[in-house]
Amino acid sequence: MSTDTPSLPRHVAIIMDGNGRWAEQRRQPRSFGHRAGQKAVRQAIEHCMRRGIGALTLFAFSSENWRRPETEVSALMTLFLKALDKEVDQLHANGVCLRFIGDLSRFDAPLRKRMHAARERTAGNTALHVNVAVNYGGHWDIAQAARSLAEAAARGDLDPAGIDAEMLGAHVCLADLPAPDLFIRTGGEHRISNFLLWQLAYTELVFTDTLWPDFDADCLDAALDDFAGRQRRFGRTGSQVAESTAPQP
Repeated sequence: MSTDTPSLPRHVAIIMDGNGRWAEQRRQPRSFGHRAGQKAVRQAIEHCMRRGIGALTLFAFSSENWRRPETEVSALMTLFLKALDKEVDQLHANGVCLRFIGDLSRFDAPLRKRMHAARERTAGNTALHVNVAVNYGGHWDIAQAARSLAEAAARGDLDPAGIDAEMLGAHVCLADLPAPDLFIRTGGEHRISNFLLWQLAYTELVFTDTLWPDFDADCLDAALDDFAGRQRRFGRTGSQVAESTAPQP
């Protein structure tokens, strides 16, 4: 694991918070804010591509969001369907690899079919990996990884004594990508809300009061500049990191 901080993160993870409050400030229904948030998603994807970032993971719908009013959940699902139908062609044309992480079994069959089709269509693209977390929770992610290993042990395919953090990490979502270097949460809250609990172990965290529909390219650049100014030590001292990254004579 490298201890020097590159100028740009390889992988950015974002909790897109504040759509509902943005709408309420304008005396509009919360669904109005979610539609505005969709434009911010498009901007974030486009700007990550311009800046050369390799992966972007967006928390779109948590496993806890089912507790929201039924009308809002229904509006979100409708918006999600329309967004898939509208955006996938452009994402594919721009070389974006799109996939969805989370327990997809709770979604209706038509939505699952569209998500699967979008993933299959864009699977070979490499310009930017966009991961959309839907019905996702960090506890669920770790539990499903542990269950997978337990099932393998029960079959006799592995010795339980050999299970370690590296093996478990290979079974959580996004194991094929670098862990997020930068986490951003909009909307003024200062918590990670059960998002990528395993993957965020050494991630740099940025919190902003900006509501998600107002989070534009300048806001993303500000977070990237903040990241670039940090020293990532991974347990080492600052002087050790400085020595390891100093130019060699």
